[in-house]
Amino acid sequence: IAFFVMAVVASFPNLFIGISSALHGIPELSFGDVVGNSVVDLTLVAALAVFFGKELIADGKLIQTSSFFTIGVAILPLALILDGELGREDAVVLLSVFVLYSVWLFSKRKEYTEIFEVPDSLASQPAVKGFGRFLASLGGVVLAVVCMVFAAEGAVRAVSFFAKEFHLALPMLGILVVGFSSALPEITVTIVSARKGKSNIILGDLMGTVIVMATLVLGVVALIKPIQVADFSPFAIARVFLVVSALFFLIFLRTGRKITRREGLLLFFLYLSFVIAEIMFHKPIE
Repeated sequence: IAFFVMAVVASFPNLFIGISSALHGIPELSFGDVVGNSVVDLTLVAALAVFFGKELIADGKLIQTSSFFTIGVAILPLALILDGELGREDAVVLLSVFVLYSVWLFSKRKEYTEIFEVPDSLASQPAVKGFGRFLASLGGVVLAVVCMVFAAEGAVRAVSFFAKEFHLALPMLGILVVGFSSALPEITVTIVSARKGKSNIILGDLMGTVIVMATLVLGVVALIKPIQVADFSPFAIARVFLVVSALFFLIFLRTGRKITRREGLLLFFLYLSFVIAEIMFHKPIE
């Protein structure tokens, strides 16, 4: 559930921002959002997990296997866009990777089953009342999706306005501002789960979200509007920090099968260094 359902839901803001930016003809904003959000997840969010909880335990077989997949997928869009464009052919590759990951993940479901006891209060409820609860929940989901659609449109318009008025690079705003804002679902889930000691939920949500963003989200955006990057300078620093963050995240998970407070502190300072470097080396747009 954490690796797939929660990850897909947490990626909805990125998806709607990506679709909106593509329809506005600025898909590079979505690319910056995904890169920035991935750095936030692999550094700041992982650090918050150990700050609000204890050690982030990664002793599960699924987590250990997925850690390699996560790092490879996170870097994949950076490799595909080296020619200056993430085109529709690249989009097919990314979406194919998402499908393969989903098939592999669901093939492991029998290895990680757990039987839950249904409370007597729920078991004794009439079917009509249960169906009513389902419809109410479904209505809440639909309402939330509608709100996210309007919020994404407003975010894209606002970022475009500030980029023009203050001569800021649109990708840089996507990396720092939009990337952090769209990571708020992961931050919320992490803080709540860390206080309850749910390391599997945290790591599943983080790694799953990085995979979904790098494959499904960018794949859909590139299908709508190929992502062309004429100037790589706004992405240069983010690209380096994403690779470094991914490597540190992988090393910490593989050594000792946990992320300690000391390692969390290092990830936190890595994120601060990323933000400072992006601001210091930003070149205003004439």
